[in-house]
Amino acid sequence: MMKFLPALFLFSLAARAEVTVPALFSNHAVLQKAEKVPVWGKAVPGENVTVSIAGVRARATADANGAWRANLDLSAQGVGPFELTIEGASGSKKVITDVLIGEVWVASGQSNMMWELKNAIGGAEEIAAPANTQLRQFLVGKKVGSSPLEEVAGSWMVAGPNASPIFSAIGYYVGKKLQGELKVPVGLINNSWGGSPIQAWISRDAYDASTPDLKRRADRSRSDYEGFPARQKEYEQALRAWETRYDRALPMPNDVSSYTSATTPTTDWKPVTLPGSFAAAGLPDAGAVWFRRTVTLPADTTAFRAALDLAGINGYVAIYWNGNKIAETKPEQGSMVKGHAPYFLPSSVTLQPGEGVLAIRIAMATGGMEVSGPIKWGPISLDGEWLARVEKALPPLDAAAKAAYPKPLLPPQMPVNVASNVYNGVLAPIVPYAIRGVLWYQGESNVWFAEQYRTLFPMMIKDWRAHWGQGDFPFYFCQLPNYHAPKPVPGNSDQADLREAQAMALALPNTGMAVFIDLGEAGSVHPRDKRVAGGRLADVVLANSYGKKIPFAGPTFASAEIEGDAVRIHFTNTDGGLVARPIPSEYVPDSLQPDKKVPLVRNVPNSQIEGFALCGEDRVWKWAEARIDGETVVVRAGGVAKPVFIRYAWADYPICNLYNGAGFPAAPFRTDNFPSGTTGKGFQ
Repeated sequence: MMKFLPALFLFSLAARAEVTVPALFSNHAVLQKAEKVPVWGKAVPGENVTVSIAGVRARATADANGAWRANLDLSAQGVGPFELTIEGASGSKKVITDVLIGEVWVASGQSNMMWELKNAIGGAEEIAAPANTQLRQFLVGKKVGSSPLEEVAGSWMVAGPNASPIFSAIGYYVGKKLQGELKVPVGLINNSWGGSPIQAWISRDAYDASTPDLKRRADRSRSDYEGFPARQKEYEQALRAWETRYDRALPMPNDVSSYTSATTPTTDWKPVTLPGSFAAAGLPDAGAVWFRRTVTLPADTTAFRAALDLAGINGYVAIYWNGNKIAETKPEQGSMVKGHAPYFLPSSVTLQPGEGVLAIRIAMATGGMEVSGPIKWGPISLDGEWLARVEKALPPLDAAAKAAYPKPLLPPQMPVNVASNVYNGVLAPIVPYAIRGVLWYQGESNVWFAEQYRTLFPMMIKDWRAHWGQGDFPFYFCQLPNYHAPKPVPGNSDQADLREAQAMALALPNTGMAVFIDLGEAGSVHPRDKRVAGGRLADVVLANSYGKKIPFAGPTFASAEIEGDAVRIHFTNTDGGLVARPIPSEYVPDSLQPDKKVPLVRNVPNSQIEGFALCGEDRVWKWAEARIDGETVVVRAGGVAKPVFIRYAWADYPICNLYNGAGFPAAPFRTDNFPSGTTGKGFQ
């Protein structure tokens, strides 16, 4: 054995001496054309490292922890492609190929930025196009962290039939337009995360330096999440003890397939109608009961992967499709007993067109099992006849046993919702990669805390800029589009409050906003037309970061003056003059069902411009008639003889049609500061 030790020692030494870099520096990377382009990694402490590309060379020395960082000046270099070489003094060498020098943008936010090109309107045509080697995306692997991570998983991909399907659709359209206009390579670092609230994107440093209230909220968010395993263990011990004492244990059966398999005989199952009373169906109030029915899936099963709605079920559930588990809730997990919807199908569960068996186990040791509400799966209703079989019936509990039942465990926060978790996992590891700026589409998860968003959004922008150390780099964002159904009465709107909070961030330097108030879908939080949205955001970028003399915004409120019973409103960004676009008589709530149209009921049918509302000192809002008068709009409302305040497009889904001649919609605005439904609310 001794004769192998020298070889093993040399192998170990060589492994330790290897110079490494993060995945961001990998084949097909795009580096920012700038004077200071950091390249960093790990080496043996004290080792000298040389980085070179396109004739430019920089050196660094690894510190006591093995960390090193070199800065390249690529301000005068061409496009490439080049080889990026990293060499250690010990002889370690890494060569990264097909590296371009151009413009790098971070595409960040939640699901509308994450929305993939393959799911967008027009995406198929883009995907089928020949490869665009000048447009690339680095897709950051999703990982949260209780502290900032150093490494991030991911790889660079070149736009083309193989990679384009999973590009951020918004990012793709922005990048394609920039690349076409600027004639330089464009790289997108896509670290978006569906469902992520803004509080998760802000660093602990920023919270610690913020207000006592925000710091307290962030600390509690983290401690509640990190302390859940201990609470769960304590609760499970108490629950098991209670189950043993009162003989109420309901473990899953050993042979689950006898209830869930498509080939299971059902001669001893009884027909029941759901929703419906358990008592009327002769089913126990407490225990475990299985339900099953045959479901026929259509050729396109997409809508069935993320929309199994069981909100009307009271009880802990286990759900199976053709014998494969979809989901399970348990009291020791802090799972919801009632009202959980939808259940998302894991990728391991195969959905094939045709018949299959959906089986649901409902269990409650304390009693009260029921199915009181509708059952839906995607576009179809599952209300009606099911088959039921009792697995175990439990006798009624006496008052003492009920009182002794451990108080239900509160569910933990999802990791993506915890303060700083997303920042630590997918933002911190890409800093300080040289970038031109950030593209941001987020806010849907903070609509209920819109007032707080006024503070958190600029706080996040400043936080990122401080950590990046590139100064006030451009930060351009998407204002939330119209969503939900139009309402006939003017008033408050959480969606409108959030849009206002977003617009307030324009007070920060080097920011810009793309208005999407006409691009949404009433029935979906994910509008699929990302082409127009991406084009508008690209115009904001081109005009503000690259000096292109193009319109990039619609009419924006400037001032107003009272003229008797009327208000005259002045705007900026009236390129081509003010325009009243025709208002359609119907609209499509969901682009996935284009044939299902709904009448669009106008609030002021004879008005040239829809979307304005006025109120007087009584604060009672009235829809207003509005007309274009030169470069202004004159607004009047019946019942408001002395107008004081104005609102435009102030609704979840406003009917509004004011544009400029360049085709951009007017931005929503209001002149009042009345409290709303989100006043005083915030994340916990």
